[in-house]
Amino acid sequence: MYQREIIGLAISLIYALCLIGMSELLYRKLDVPQFYTRKFVHVWAGMWIIAIMMLFYRWWVGIIPFAIFTVANYLLYYFRLVKSIDQEDSTPGAAYFALAVTVVFALLWRPIGQTDDGTPIADYGPVAAAAIMVLTWGDSLAAIAGRLFGRHPYTIWGSTRSVEGSVVMAVVSFAAIYLTLGLISGNVVMAPFAPVLTTPQLLIAATVGALLATVAEGVTPAGLDNLTVPFITAGALWLLVR
Repeated sequence: MYQREIIGLAISLIYALCLIGMSELLYRKLDVPQFYTRKFVHVWAGMWIIAIMMLFYRWWVGIIPFAIFTVANYLLYYFRLVKSIDQEDSTPGAAYFALAVTVVFALLWRPIGQTDDGTPIADYGPVAAAAIMVLTWGDSLAAIAGRLFGRHPYTIWGSTRSVEGSVVMAVVSFAAIYLTLGLISGNVVMAPFAPVLTTPQLLIAATVGALLATVAEGVTPAGLDNLTVPFITAGALWLLVR
């Protein structure tokens, strides 16, 4: 294992522990409601994928941190060990989030641009990153907007959302996809073997991805949208850019 990857694993663990510690500090010492501390962890955990793409050479090593986080988050949820993340009425959404990152990156991320036997292969890591950024920012800001400004609720298949939250989800998801694909694809550090998209391709991908992500978020029960949103978004983007 490369020294940089060993350092990356260590930094990822330290980062996760610091993130949990900060959320507990906000919850216990500053009386920040659990809804917001949970979103705090959600956002900054999702942003760690940028570091993952910069620190690791091989995809199967790079997904180890989030695979560990999947198990750890489920245990934290099951035993309700961290009150700023999981309380009695919480869902195992944090575990689903980490699982989604693990699966999406395992399927699409190939940072060295070849298979294990040396056969050239395109890297769709930016697609995985875009799907996770939709979940990271779109889902989080939509939930916050719905709580603060939601005046027009709707319920589909037992899932209640608000029109205001869904609008925010669509707008933020569009921006997240457009910026992530535009900035990461072809980046010499993060994704040198990824297809570079033209502006029309970026606009189409961001529009389609944002619409599908918004629909998925709107109809999926709470917690499970941490799986449906990134999987559906990643699948659609992959079909559009391959």
